[in-house]
Amino acid sequence: MTISPAAIAPPIQTLVRKDKSEEALVTDWRELPDLVQEVVTTWPQSHAFYTEGDHFTPLLFTESLRQALALLSHRVHSIPLGHRLGWEQISSWILPTALDVQGSARKVTLLVSHPSVTRRRMGSVYLVSRIDAVSDGRRIGGAEVRYSAHPPAIYDRLRGPYSSAKDAFSKAIALTPPVDPALVGRSSTRNVVLTPLNQPLSWQLRVDTTHSVLFDHPHDHVPGMVLLEAAAQAAQASLPTPVATTRFDTQFLRYVEFDQPCHVTATPAANGVVHVTVTQSATPVFTSAVTTEPWT
Repeated sequence: MTISPAAIAPPIQTLVRKDKSEEALVTDWRELPDLVQEVVTTWPQSHAFYTEGDHFTPLLFTESLRQALALLSHRVHSIPLGHRLGWEQISSWILPTALDVQGSARKVTLLVSHPSVTRRRMGSVYLVSRIDAVSDGRRIGGAEVRYSAHPPAIYDRLRGPYSSAKDAFSKAIALTPPVDPALVGRSSTRNVVLTPLNQPLSWQLRVDTTHSVLFDHPHDHVPGMVLLEAAAQAAQASLPTPVATTRFDTQFLRYVEFDQPCHVTATPAANGVVHVTVTQSATPVFTSAVTTEPWT
């Protein structure tokens, strides 16, 4: 039986971990046979962050995955809303044609299964999810995500002095200048997450805690969505022509703090793949192999 958003309590934006209702992409979900869930998302025709000209950015698909898994962690796996969710690995792909903006909002259905759910004695949960994305009757993308959920007591112990989101925001380093938006496939400096350095294919991570989409609410560390956007922008900046990011193969190695600078480096490889590494205090905190294709 389909459960409508109106029947879900608390509100849908709370279940997908967004404060603003207009940023909730999930509109419906239901259980299917064989422990599969169907989550319906709506991609807007225009968005201040997720659309550029006549195409969607790849982070719209990633945010759809994130919201779907957040909702299912609570509704299917009975993980309390107070638990803190975090990614460990994500491999995702999207057809470049699926990033074309259409004449109206697009419905994208996510078919989600969890082949592994491991519960620890103190309340932490480790999950592996597999997702197929379908739109207009065709498969347009997919993903495998490994992530965790920790109860507040364990999460606060893991984070130590960085556990408070309010304190973390207050200690964020000053906002650094953006690179030319055109260099990273953006039209507005507001959406640029890289700052130029005097080194080839290297940038400082630009973290704007006032960005209303990336920071819909305070965080105790730099979110994975910011790091993935940095990877996509670094890949574009390292290539000579405009490209669509069609795949991320990513590891989140450490929490990324607001009170220290981060450095982003890109190493182009063959067949449109760019290897991106983010370091903080000379320690790798994030790596991603970003696959790109030329826009047609």
